[in-house]
Amino acid sequence: MPTVRRAESETALAWSLARAHLGRRRTQNVLTILGIAVGVMALIAALSLTNGFTRALVDATLRASPHLSLTAFTPVDRDRELESALKADPDVKAFTPFVADKGLLTRPAGDGRRAGFDFVTLFGVTPDAARVLQLQPEESEVLATLKSGQIMLGSALSRSIGAFPGDELRLLNSTQRRTTLRVAGVFTTGNYLIDSAYAFTALDTLQTLQDTKTITGYQLRLHNPDLASQVGLRLTRVRSYSPLPWQDIYGTLLDQLSLQKKVISFVVFLIVIVAAFGIANVLTLAVFEKTQEIAILRAIGATRSLITRVFLLEGLVLGLGGLVVGNLLGLGISAYFTFRPFQLPGDLYFVTSLPVEVRWTDLLAVNAMGLGTTLLAALIPARRAAGIEPARIIR
Repeated sequence: MPTVRRAESETALAWSLARAHLGRRRTQNVLTILGIAVGVMALIAALSLTNGFTRALVDATLRASPHLSLTAFTPVDRDRELESALKADPDVKAFTPFVADKGLLTRPAGDGRRAGFDFVTLFGVTPDAARVLQLQPEESEVLATLKSGQIMLGSALSRSIGAFPGDELRLLNSTQRRTTLRVAGVFTTGNYLIDSAYAFTALDTLQTLQDTKTITGYQLRLHNPDLASQVGLRLTRVRSYSPLPWQDIYGTLLDQLSLQKKVISFVVFLIVIVAAFGIANVLTLAVFEKTQEIAILRAIGATRSLITRVFLLEGLVLGLGGLVVGNLLGLGISAYFTFRPFQLPGDLYFVTSLPVEVRWTDLLAVNAMGLGTTLLAALIPARRAAGIEPARIIR
């Protein structure tokens, strides 16, 4: 019990001394807190904007891409057993059989326009594709009502060829077969890589062109796209299909976005480190100013741990003050950009505005790193203060 009371009294004394020290250097303390706050604010805002950009890019990518594709090892007829399993699966929101092909689309010259051509990745789908893909309502309606001999082009592909709804195109597919298709509509996802390369036709159009009744596989939309890999493995464990989750298709893109976030986080975190040196400077100055006072405290029985605790408490107060203010400012900026998104040039980026996504995991990481950095910065002058020899100073 005496040991517990002594520890409590030492803590109370340490806090009293720390508060007294902080009260005498208010201007320096405010500037130090603001330095930390600016770093934390910038880090939270940068991470939130990066998260928003990543989410917007992924959403744009998945508008015209399925969450999961089940590709048969060899072309097969429609698998009724698998379709029944997909209908009963709680993770599957919608699915469609599909036939995939590549080819060359050509628009003949006419009406004062030169001929246009471009390569295309073509998907033959059923009307259920309108539920698998997340296009705009009017675009989904066109996709759901595609008739035999019609095609729906990505917006960038449409401009490249110079083809618009009602125009007639000629297709040379990968097996050197030819057919004529009429443009039924155009879709836009916001992702240029998709808009410039993808097109959709009715399932029977490609089957007739390939002279077959088989399909390539099934495209699925899931309730949770993050589970695509697990769902794919589960569905194909006892079936002759190869799962292709969207993460594998766009793995390079996801890796680039992840690297971008890490680089931005590191660069902005340097601001917090610089601010932490401000705490070290303030406390080091305080040690020099209070050298005699520290020596007297040591002479009358103050332990090294008590002196260390005093300066660590000062660093903790400054660090927590900076973190609180920085969090408020960072969340405030994020809220501002939520209601007034930062506009981006539509011809340079996949999205026209930069959305914001605040993640609690990022907030925890920022605050943990900020607090750890400030305490480490305070530890150096604290150990120096604890190392003062009272006999040498008083003499």
